[in-house]
Amino acid sequence: MKSHDVIVIGAGHNGLTAAAYLARAGLDVLVLERNTYLGGAAVSREIYPGFTYSNCSYVSSLMRPEIMRDLELPKYGLQVVPYNGGLTMARDGGYLASYKDHDMNRREIARHSARDAEAYDRYSAEITRQCRFIKPMLAKTPPDPASLRPRDLRGLYDLGRDFWGLGEEGMADTIRFWTMSCVDFLEQYFENELVKAHYAGSSIIGTGLGPRSPGSAYVLLHHYMGEVDGNIGAWGFARGGMGAISRSLAAAFQSYGGNIRADADVSRVIVKGGNAIGVALANGEEIHARAVVSNMDVKRTFLETFDESDLPPDFLKAVRNFKIRGSSGKLNIALDGMPSFNGVPADCPALQGDMHVTDTIEWFERAYDDWKNGMWSRRPYVDMMIPTLTDPTMAPPGKHYMSIFVQYVPPHLADGPWTPEKRDAFGQTVIDMLSEYSPNLKDLILHMEVRTPHEIEQEVGLTEGNIFQGELTMDQIMFNRPIPGYAQYRGPVANMYMCGSSTHPGGGVMGAPGANAAREILHDMHRAGERR
Repeated sequence: MKSHDVIVIGAGHNGLTAAAYLARAGLDVLVLERNTYLGGAAVSREIYPGFTYSNCSYVSSLMRPEIMRDLELPKYGLQVVPYNGGLTMARDGGYLASYKDHDMNRREIARHSARDAEAYDRYSAEITRQCRFIKPMLAKTPPDPASLRPRDLRGLYDLGRDFWGLGEEGMADTIRFWTMSCVDFLEQYFENELVKAHYAGSSIIGTGLGPRSPGSAYVLLHHYMGEVDGNIGAWGFARGGMGAISRSLAAAFQSYGGNIRADADVSRVIVKGGNAIGVALANGEEIHARAVVSNMDVKRTFLETFDESDLPPDFLKAVRNFKIRGSSGKLNIALDGMPSFNGVPADCPALQGDMHVTDTIEWFERAYDDWKNGMWSRRPYVDMMIPTLTDPTMAPPGKHYMSIFVQYVPPHLADGPWTPEKRDAFGQTVIDMLSEYSPNLKDLILHMEVRTPHEIEQEVGLTEGNIFQGELTMDQIMFNRPIPGYAQYRGPVANMYMCGSSTHPGGGVMGAPGANAAREILHDMHRAGERR
């Protein structure tokens, strides 16, 4: 039986990132993927002839630039093209656009509120300050506050020093920011309802929170931490769809000698003498390795691929209590042409970005109430984009691909399980609402793929369809992610590691959990080599 240095379970972007770093260090690494295609949620597929869909994740920003440089991802075809702003449409036919250009942004806000235009710079400065504080932490292993090991004490000292460096006012603002609601934060700066709604969307994407929920301000910050071509907070499209990120990572990994096996479903992690020694596939095949790394979320990893007898009871209880609440759906649509939007000029550059129709905070809250009551939002928040305006390679000439991210969609309905009929009814709810703002949308639809949390979980393996592999709340970030005492990418079983978004620094197509986990694995293997 062939044995490897490392087996990575799951060819999502974090699994591929970890695998590439490990293979680059000279280890024999095997990646096992249960699907016939690679990428997990960062995937592009041709479901309808001639159209490439970014089936789950749909925009790029959070991918760490140091990972792109280290693994030379542009060499393997990765190109991220920034898009120009976005807009929120109002029910009265007006709209608020945002642009990359600072002065254009201020002028646009001033159309709705001169006071809010003046406050925009103060808002941006506070977001930037918070980003500067947290961004260095993304590439670091969280220190264990209960440990007296020198590396943990040093990490806590560094964190405390950076926090102290904010000054008294800055420290107070940071604590408030990380724990307050998005609405409370925005109302410190803005008065206009449309302006507040425009900026509130990032606070609820992918999470079981509403904009008035404590902690939602941090989720807003999480979406500001990325960059495209050095532009902090910018977003862009991966040319060819989000699968281009996974394909470039896979190519880099294979260039270092790594191997990938698709259609290889791992059913069990093999534990012997308190050590993970390999995996068993669904077909009965066993593969051994010195270390096993899971790119799956923490619940799927330890509740579905381990025997309970191999894990501490307290750890199992904490895993069961880890919050992974699905709240999102996705529509991918092939269009016969470019849709028009009420009140928005056809040449408005903001159409190349993300478009929304949720124009009041109350609308968000009503949508959230529906989710809490076990039903999809009757008037949901949508993050709608037409990537082909920036990347025409994703559709035939003259045609367009539309991506619609939807919030809120429960993983479990109050009236029983998801069925194909309910899935289609959910999709129709979204299209009916958008048709109020785009009168020719329905006539242009050639094909539509509708994905609820049920489809996302079944196809991609994300528990409850949660795109972050766990809530990004104060009790589940930093050294609490996923579980206190296990935030350093190691499981309770020796030689078992985690590299998915359930670990620090969390979700999004970031790659940081994978890179951080690889660093810890190499550290452990180096120490093991020294002891031999």
